[in-house]
Amino acid sequence: AFAHGDLDPRRPSTASEPCVTKVRSFSSAFLFSIEVQVTIGFGGRMITEECASAIAGLIVQNISGLIINAVMLGCIFMKTAQAHRRAETLIFSRHAVICLRNGRLCFMFRVGDLRKSMIISASVRMQVVRRSTTAEGELLPLHQIDIPVDNPLGSGSIFLVAPLTISHVVDRRSPLYEISASDLQSQNLEVIVILEGVVETTGITTQARTSYISEEILWGYRFVPVVTEEDGTYSVDYSKFGNRVKVATPRCSAR
Repeated sequence: AFAHGDLDPRRPSTASEPCVTKVRSFSSAFLFSIEVQVTIGFGGRMITEECASAIAGLIVQNISGLIINAVMLGCIFMKTAQAHRRAETLIFSRHAVICLRNGRLCFMFRVGDLRKSMIISASVRMQVVRRSTTAEGELLPLHQIDIPVDNPLGSGSIFLVAPLTISHVVDRRSPLYEISASDLQSQNLEVIVILEGVVETTGITTQARTSYISEEILWGYRFVPVVTEEDGTYSVDYSKFGNRVKVATPRCSAR
């Protein structure tokens, strides 16, 4: 419209047809561009056949608008649908340990969250997968047994504001009850850990998993503290996240 002289205030009313009807200033041209971009279509302004460049510009703007909409929609979908990226910031200790806690033999591992945004309604579930044989002689190569988490609330819910050491008491109900330190390495078992929760920023459920085979379970060790307090301020040293210290632990089974 500017090249055609449509914006010239001295343009006579009897001049040739403008490139875009009712576009007489930059403001009206900008409003027309918005109407085209978001397909509002008030109907007061439209392209004419007078300028081929205006027609080409309209086509380019429509194609550009489609590309921008597709990119923005893709970014939103990637943000909301790929919850596994959030799960990558949930970390587990490389090894699990077995030691005494409050006079009871416990199986323990450590879990942490590297992001500042929290996981809401986080919960931990554990299963032991082992080979077993029924009383009738049936072989179960992948027998799955749920094991409870030591929690005063009686559930696996946790508040993951800092790295936590999750424990399971090896009592009569535990599949680890009859395993001693000498038997551990020869056991064909795997402890599967599942951490679930809701991502605070998106509201989507995420899940992180790990497992510990018998070679990754260390008897007679305890995790070192990673949370320190100074002048009312707590800090976390993730460099010590998986560090362990040897402690006095009975070598016999919990039985």
